[in-house]
Amino acid sequence: MRFPHAMTSAAALSALLLAGSTGFAQQATDAHAPEMASGITSKAAVRAKEQMVAAANPLAAEAGLEILRKGGSAADALVAVQTVLGLVEPQSSGIGGGAFLVWYDAASGAVTTFDGRETAPAAATPALFLDGKGEPLAFFDAVVGGRSVGAPGVVRLMEAVHQKAGRLAWAETLQPAIALAEAGFAVSPRLNALLAGDKDKLATQAAARAYFYDAAGEPLAAGSLLRNPDYAETLKVIAAEGADGFYKGAVAEKIVAAVKAHETNPGLLTLDDLAAYEVKEREAVCAPYRGLDVCGMGPPSSGALTVGQILGMVAEFDLAGLGPDDPESWRIIGDATRLAFADRGLYMADSDFVKMPSGLLDADYLKERAALIRRPTALEDDAVKAGTPPWDKAELRIDGTSLTQPSTSHFVIVDKDGNIASMTTSVESAFGSRQMAGGFILNNQLTDFSFAPESDGEAVANRVEPGKRPRSSMSPTIIMKDGKPLHALGSPGGSNIIPYVANTIIALADWQMNMQQAIDLPHLTNRFGTYTIESGTAAEDLTDDLDALGFKTSVGELNSGLHGISILPDGLEGGADPRREGVAIGD
Repeated sequence: MRFPHAMTSAAALSALLLAGSTGFAQQATDAHAPEMASGITSKAAVRAKEQMVAAANPLAAEAGLEILRKGGSAADALVAVQTVLGLVEPQSSGIGGGAFLVWYDAASGAVTTFDGRETAPAAATPALFLDGKGEPLAFFDAVVGGRSVGAPGVVRLMEAVHQKAGRLAWAETLQPAIALAEAGFAVSPRLNALLAGDKDKLATQAAARAYFYDAAGEPLAAGSLLRNPDYAETLKVIAAEGADGFYKGAVAEKIVAAVKAHETNPGLLTLDDLAAYEVKEREAVCAPYRGLDVCGMGPPSSGALTVGQILGMVAEFDLAGLGPDDPESWRIIGDATRLAFADRGLYMADSDFVKMPSGLLDADYLKERAALIRRPTALEDDAVKAGTPPWDKAELRIDGTSLTQPSTSHFVIVDKDGNIASMTTSVESAFGSRQMAGGFILNNQLTDFSFAPESDGEAVANRVEPGKRPRSSMSPTIIMKDGKPLHALGSPGGSNIIPYVANTIIALADWQMNMQQAIDLPHLTNRFGTYTIESGTAAEDLTDDLDALGFKTSVGELNSGLHGISILPDGLEGGADPRREGVAIGD
């Protein structure tokens, strides 16, 4: 039996996007879906029998589902979803960026991860983001141009997972994106709004201006048909030559030329840097929570470790009994998040370069940290500092500052054999470095490093070093129960990704919400001392209570892009974030 799903033609899907970010989602929303206070229509959970895709754009989700229908695996569908996302959602991810994948192999029952994070050029030094006076550059002075571009990892990652678990021919998995790039797609209202908002940066770059803006210099209107023949040609090379067609030869030459050609902010990336890039398969980092195993991406991501620390601390409290409406729940969660972020800032970085404490997820250590929260009010700022976990020859480093931007995407795929891909993918800032090559955006992921490499002569863990991968907050997650997968999820959102994911897991495990309900839950996040409360939602009702508990509070936009799928005894249930244009669809 085939479960209902939305229209399948690219033209029909593009037309639906013109109605706005909720146009497609209404295909799977019941007539009585609640309205979020901000006016965003909550989406109903979507059910499927055997296979499903949840992704940030309907065109990408449908491309992945069509690959599954052809007999492809989650690995095959991953390639289709990512390459279409890079076309229709170029502000967030693409082949010029990097990604982390958590993969569940149904045959072996194993969870593993693929690290496709960008790497710093061989010529990079810790002073990469310092000015002539040795002071850190302003963020966007570093971003726009070639300086911020690292060697992209997405294409090698796609190839690696396809070689491991693909069923269809490599070229076939790229065909949906090639066809759509040649035929064109309708610019969505979201893309139009982002083009307008970034005009002062993006439109200053010749290639981007020619592609995204009209002759009068205005952003392409919603509904405009946008073709990208250059991207199609790049994908055809990759289809014919594999990942080597991207990392060597004409495409690589275009990337390096774009990086070096910027007049005021050229970069250091070379052909040798691209040719040397390797994706790394790493052991998953798994943390226990309420009888579940929460598995995610370890360093250079701080995601699984920090999420695991938050969960390990709140596990000492009865969140289920308190519920999501009790400010006490959010006091506990908020202070646990602050303590975890203190450890993250001091200790976490690319573990190929920095020796990290072995005991960041040690149960006794997290109980000690949780004891700090056993109090009636919020922790004072001076009490929120990194702890001393078990070491095992770790290097004590100095905390550093780095900015992460919420221009990322997450998707989840489950195929009929039970293989699962949970992948977070990014070009970092909206439209990355604003440089284009071969029809795609180049990342600015190097600005995820700390700009200041040292303090008082001591090294920052997340400093720039040649070949190093910058610390990330991306938190693709697969949750296991008794050795079987139960949920898969993740989100964009910069460093807010970590509380978005942790809070969603708490909603699933403690408050017994389904995936869509957990995703819909209004956001409250506290990473560095100020409790940010999602504007236009019921969470605003907690502001006075949190103030009374001693928190500094701020009401503002918290634009996540959570996508997730639950594996149920009788099928699959997917959820997509109502704050964006994503969908869950399946058969």
